[in-house]
Amino acid sequence: MTAAQMLMSDKGGENMNTHKLTRLALLTGTALILFAVEMQLPYPFPIPGIKPGLANIITVYAVYRYRAEEAAMVVFARIILASVFCGNISSLLYSVSGSVLCLAGMIPLKKFLDAEHIWFGSVIGAVLHNAGQLIAAFFLMGSSVLVYFPFLILSGCLAGGFTGLCAQLIVKYLGRFYG
Repeated sequence: MTAAQMLMSDKGGENMNTHKLTRLALLTGTALILFAVEMQLPYPFPIPGIKPGLANIITVYAVYRYRAEEAAMVVFARIILASVFCGNISSLLYSVSGSVLCLAGMIPLKKFLDAEHIWFGSVIGAVLHNAGQLIAAFFLMGSSVLVYFPFLILSGCLAGGFTGLCAQLIVKYLGRFYG
């Protein structure tokens, strides 16, 4: 099934309604804004790849509020648009490899987590995202990048906890409006 077909299909084979499509587009736009804001922040760490991952607040929210393919569409649309808008096409491989691993871990895990433990799924997702990026770097640059792994695990736990708590609060707050 192509991305366009997934976009136009819903659970019952009906067309995705305009309301849902609009919400997914707004989530993508919000993630792009958070990504752009984060790009403007000073980079205080001497280790490449450590950042708060503010756009991942939207990723975690989408994983826990939408179907897997809808969350994946938001993530990959954000990645492609961010690469184009920010002029950093070379980071596309790192973003995609990290996101694929992150989604592969978070989507099945959400079946086992209640609304009070979304932050834990985010921590797992962040660590998997860092692992995916490190795997891509390993194939592009060699084994010397593996020295960063412990630092990326720690930063993934911290950033994933933060973004997960933010997403958990948003899910809880917006759940009042969208049930």
